[in-house]
Amino acid sequence: MDKLRMGIIGAGGIAQSRHIPAYQQLKDRVEITAVSDTNQEKAQQVAELNNIKHVVEDYKDMFELVDAVTICTPNKFHAEITVDALNAGVHVLCEKPMAMTVAECEAMLDASKKSGKLLSIAYHYRFMKESQAAKKVILQDEIGMPIVARVQALRRRKVPGWGVFTNKELQGGGSLIDYGCHFIDLALWLMGNLKPIEVTGSAYNHLSKSTEQVNQWGSFEPSTFEVDDHVTAYIKFENGASMLFETSWAANIKEDVESLSISGMNGGLDVFPFQLNQAKHGMLLNSSAAWIPGEENPGLPQAANFVNSCLGIEELVVKPEQAMEVSKVIEAIYESSNTGQSVRLD
Repeated sequence: MDKLRMGIIGAGGIAQSRHIPAYQQLKDRVEITAVSDTNQEKAQQVAELNNIKHVVEDYKDMFELVDAVTICTPNKFHAEITVDALNAGVHVLCEKPMAMTVAECEAMLDASKKSGKLLSIAYHYRFMKESQAAKKVILQDEIGMPIVARVQALRRRKVPGWGVFTNKELQGGGSLIDYGCHFIDLALWLMGNLKPIEVTGSAYNHLSKSTEQVNQWGSFEPSTFEVDDHVTAYIKFENGASMLFETSWAANIKEDVESLSISGMNGGLDVFPFQLNQAKHGMLLNSSAAWIPGEENPGLPQAANFVNSCLGIEELVVKPEQAMEVSKVIEAIYESSNTGQSVRLD
């Protein structure tokens, strides 16, 4: 196969802003040949704008036209469409999170194994330049065994006021499942995919009760705001390591914060911005990078990795087994919040 035939399922904002432009930059290796959306008018508009040959009403009719699909639907439909595509012999890149439940993730993984087709999840934070630099440093054993990760993904007042982000039935959750999941995935990956064994979490929903709406990302309806707007968690791992985690769409802080730091046996690092912190030669040394190679837009290397993997040139950076671990942690955080008790993971 010289060129991958790609289909887009779900023609909304993430497809138009990230996936389609990325594939268009890789036109020597991939061609977008079909698009599908429940809104036929939107699908037609996207097809015309991007010179996509086929607009299909039923996404299943796409499978005979493509070699792979990128799924950009609300979370509720991730598992069903993924399994259908894999069973039809089509590779899948599915937007994050992997699915609504761990059981759905297991069904997706099983379908991938049985079909022999690739399945990856769009955790694009792994492809950021700073993340790649941090991974390289960790693999070179610069910080030793990771012990503690500190993660904050906080927006001052930025609830997505468009789409279905506050619809629990379609999305399954709010700030955690939409935003914080990227940072859980990134932390687990940088720490060497350690196995989480215990989770304690709290999820809050207070914006729905607010009489005064102040939001930088459009308006939303408080009465139908069904999901979490702020989440905290403490995660323990099999080897004794731990993670302190916090995410929010509306943290009421001075400014937005995206922070991930890891303390290891021999040193530590900060990812955003990248910095290596070590104790060497009787001194405390902090090293920042004057230049980091890579793309500014992580959507492009993400697309390239998936396309190249489908063509047999590379291995997937985001493997489905790893993405399922993220969903296990997310599910456990919600369960812990609901029960008021810590959750043990098998």
